[in-house]
Amino acid sequence: MDPMPHLKRENGITTLIVDGQPFTVLGGEIHNSSSSSLAYMDEKVWPYLRGLHLNTVIVPVFWELAEPVEDMFDFELVDGIVQRAREEGLRLVLLWFGLWKNGLSSYAPAWVKRDYDTYFRARYPDGAASETISPLCDAAVQADARAFGRFMKHLGEIDGDRRTVIMIQVENEVGFLGAERDYSEPANERFEGQVPAEIAQAFGTAGTWREAFGEQAGETFMAYHYARAVEAIASAGSQAYPLPMIVNAWLDQYPNRPGAYPSGGPSAKMIGVWRIGAPSIAVYAPDIYLPNFREICETYARDGNPLFIPEARRDTVSAANVFCAIGSFDAIGFSPFGIEDFLAGDVDEADASLLSTLNIEQSGFVLNGTGPYLARSYALLGSMLPVIHRYRGTGAMTGFVQQRDKGCMLSFAGCGRPHHPAGSP
Repeated sequence: MDPMPHLKRENGITTLIVDGQPFTVLGGEIHNSSSSSLAYMDEKVWPYLRGLHLNTVIVPVFWELAEPVEDMFDFELVDGIVQRAREEGLRLVLLWFGLWKNGLSSYAPAWVKRDYDTYFRARYPDGAASETISPLCDAAVQADARAFGRFMKHLGEIDGDRRTVIMIQVENEVGFLGAERDYSEPANERFEGQVPAEIAQAFGTAGTWREAFGEQAGETFMAYHYARAVEAIASAGSQAYPLPMIVNAWLDQYPNRPGAYPSGGPSAKMIGVWRIGAPSIAVYAPDIYLPNFREICETYARDGNPLFIPEARRDTVSAANVFCAIGSFDAIGFSPFGIEDFLAGDVDEADASLLSTLNIEQSGFVLNGTGPYLARSYALLGSMLPVIHRYRGTGAMTGFVQQRDKGCMLSFAGCGRPHHPAGSP
């Protein structure tokens, strides 16, 4: 039997291996709640993926639906998604919407949400409770870890011999919105204490969090505790079924203040903290809606972190950006968001106020004929994958995107037909 999906690091380049062969995700992520109904998926999702030349679809699964009653699990939805993906000839990357999704705890089960004492919330500086369960709440983290472990065990039982699912994203855009850190009583007590020895050693510092990290103390504190929480959850899943585990990042952006974006998430400047706190995580993946695509890729495709983009802009720019990601940065995957809309004709666009709240550039979320362009890009790249896999990491392959400049010089030396002397074959 071929080995299960895994990441292989060789000659300075990381490759996703599926069925014993290199694999690059030409994917799309569906809307957050589309996979909550198999009937809806059959009517509104699967039919609209067939013309896009995808090889992978990125699909959320939900703790609240998997464990609606404590310690009573229902994986019928997961079973149906995996089976339909097989029928469509697609691989899956599953997103575990557990304790945290986009800085909130929207997808935790109702029995968790109702119990404010056991599963306490992160608090703001004025003491008001947020809608985000604190990463310092051990009871909540352990409950999520138990559920995720059961989910991964079940996934291994139904898919271990087929390997339809190739990677797992643990949580989604974690971090705390509205303040730079959690001001709950347990958090305050930890914040005033000494930084953990592993952090002090790695960063050559000591003292309290404020003494060790100054103005970045709050965000660094949250990054460490989110990472430790995610590690507890991810390691429980890995022990049950060891697929590659990833986390995705809501990028730090204007106004560049932690809390305006989820403080403590795996932004580029916090990856070093996350690597200490969450060794089970193999990939730190940026969700890229901002226009400075190449710059963001550069910040994530370094220090051994393979570039995987689980969410990208929905406008036609994505149909070009995918070439840059794969050609210049050896990306192991690329995936625009809301992929079921791209060939569906008239669709309702996201509410402008919601995009403003999420600090997402509105132009990047508007479909303007993206589907046919992306389909052409994926068709071309799909036909080139054997060559791409051959030259990844060699320096002999590149990609480019022209962004508000006068162009760039490309050298095609050595790319022509080989010269043969007269009379030679």
